[in-house]
Amino acid sequence: MKAISIGLLGLGTVGSGVVQIIESHQDKLMHQIGCPIQIKKILVNDLTKERAVHIDRNMLTDNPEDVIYNPEVDVVIEVMGGIEKTREYLLQALKNKKQVITANKDLMALYGPELLEVATENGCDLFYEASVAGGIPILRGLVDGLSSDRITKMMGIVNGTTNFILTKMSKDGSAYEDVLKEAQDLGFAESDPTADVEGLDAARKMAILATLGFSMNVGLEDVSVEGITKISEEDLAYSKKLGYTMKLIGVASRSNDKVEVSVQPSLLPETHPLASVNNEYNAVYVYGEAVGETMFYGPGAGSLPTATAVVSDLVVALKNMRLGVNGRSAIAPQYPKALKGPEEIQAKFFIRLHVKDEVGVLARITNLFAEYGVGFDKILQLPIDDKGASEIVLVTHTASMAAFEQIQQQLNDYEMVKEIKSTYRVEGENTK
Repeated sequence: MKAISIGLLGLGTVGSGVVQIIESHQDKLMHQIGCPIQIKKILVNDLTKERAVHIDRNMLTDNPEDVIYNPEVDVVIEVMGGIEKTREYLLQALKNKKQVITANKDLMALYGPELLEVATENGCDLFYEASVAGGIPILRGLVDGLSSDRITKMMGIVNGTTNFILTKMSKDGSAYEDVLKEAQDLGFAESDPTADVEGLDAARKMAILATLGFSMNVGLEDVSVEGITKISEEDLAYSKKLGYTMKLIGVASRSNDKVEVSVQPSLLPETHPLASVNNEYNAVYVYGEAVGETMFYGPGAGSLPTATAVVSDLVVALKNMRLGVNGRSAIAPQYPKALKGPEEIQAKFFIRLHVKDEVGVLARITNLFAEYGVGFDKILQLPIDDKGASEIVLVTHTASMAAFEQIQQQLNDYEMVKEIKSTYRVEGENTK
């Protein structure tokens, strides 16, 4: 029985996990596919480096052509990261009729449509389940499990680093800088955490989810992004006081054939399932017209969870090889891209103000909101240390983003308003 041969691009954390699963689960994989799987060649940067898994040194190469152009390699698994050079490798692999599996969210967010088109042209599969939320099978859930439904909204925690940081800040009262260092020490955050803490990593994943969930080519440039670096201890304290939990939430919603995709710190009711997703865990909440509400939950990163998603894609590609149907699963987007404007984006909002401690200030502020047809769900007014000033915290009813932005502009012009300290969206209430 002829074995199917695999070539790996990369042997880091995820690559080592892929090798480990293929070797230790060989009996299960063979039962599913009907033939053995063997790793033929692995591209690495340093041939002499000690590895986390035992590997035959003859399998290693520092020449990408030994994988991409190797006639004995049937499937190329890319777990090396990077964008431009990696894109060229995968394009060449597809043109050489290799099935391709990737865990590269950055690549798929930028070049996914191009790579999928080349895969289809060459009768090849290109799967990328591991690019979003590690070991959680969210992409296959959307493409296969919910294929008969019409998805109206996806809302999730898709970055483990920021979720770890916000969990520690909320539960332990720790300062942002201290928790970030702890996350780096534990390996949850990179030495340069910018992509995580500024929301870019989550934005790439939300672009991929929106493209699949809404059958519309959504790019990274279409995602509105805000990170967690400006969140204060006071914001977290008020969130808790009002019955909310602060999370970095990715939102992709569709109505009237238009979509909004965003990533920003948001307040969730403490009773919402996403509010209890802590530390490095990820979860995606999906709303469908038929199924209602479902949630996918699990580890969002790590060697074996992410490698599990990679090998699951491998199994599908190999089954397709046995059936002779590779390259037929990709479906071109059904709808032209149409993005919502600020007047079409509806949400509840949290706003915290420092104002002069004078009679009639709250009344004037509430009148301003009323002029735009915006009511309140919650109101707090408290004295602060600043003499002659007080703090007002408001949570609105559902309003358009355009109205809320205009209200903020007018508040900035009010002499009685010292400063708008913070604003956040409130999610998970009346979201359907």
